[in-house]
Order: sequence, then structure tokens, then C-alpha cells
Amino acid sequence: MTNLGLYLIKKSINKAEVARRTGISKSRLSQLSGNESTKLRAEELYLIALAIDVDPGELLKEVYKDLKLPKEC
Repeated sequence: MTNLGLYLIKKSINKAEVARRTGISKSRLSQLSGNESTKLRAEELYLIALAIDVDPGELLKEVYKDLKLPKEC
């Protein structure tokens, strides 16, 4: 499960409704929600945020919360 998938579950978001509102296919949303190796494109994140009525920055922070800058040597 990806951070996006966990976020959608936590917020009780209906992926079929998100697919309908964004034009992103249900199969693509399933990949983005369940497959860690699937890359989320910026425009997809933005459309999903608009569809679920959250700030795109909030969704970005939640989806990539584990991403950190490398430590300086």
C-alpha cells in the first residue's frame, strides 16, 4: 500500500468517484494506491487533490512524508 492509498483509506475516499471526477482511470488509481513502484505524476496529484477538496500541498506532504534530503557529509 502506498502513502496515497493509505491517505485515501484514512479519509474514506471513494476511488471510483475520484476516477470519475479526475479522468484518471480506476486501474491507474489502483496502481497509484497499491504499488510502491508506480510513479505519481504531479498533474495526477493535483487533480486528485482538487477532486477530494484538499490543498495540493497537504496531499503532497502526506504522500511524500518519508522523503528526506540526504545528510551532508
